[in-house]
Amino acid sequence: MTEREEEQWAMGAHLSTLAGFLFPFGNLLAPFVIWQLKKGESDFVVGQAKEALNFQITACIAAVVCAVLVLLVVGIFLLPLLGLAVLVMTILAAIQANEGVEYRYPFCLRLVK
Repeated sequence: MTEREEEQWAMGAHLSTLAGFLFPFGNLLAPFVIWQLKKGESDFVVGQAKEALNFQITACIAAVVCAVLVLLVVGIFLLPLLGLAVLVMTILAAIQANEGVEYRYPFCLRLVK
């Protein structure tokens, strides 16, 4: 795989998480599939797919917390902010990955090693 192809696959791993806006758990399944497809081919792509997956797991946990906080009204304001933050950070990560930079999400639980 060429360096350019690696960058494109890594960018795709981050952007594929936007599938979660279209169907349930797409944000978790898409980077997992890319990780499994490119395992053994590119450490850069695998690392970025794992990073995207870890961030999406963290975002799902935060969404559950926000959903519970809807009962206290504050969650009504936090859920849209969380969605916006996920969108912005995903786009930033995709841009960095497309430039060949290993992006690390801030405030991310790294559960998948």
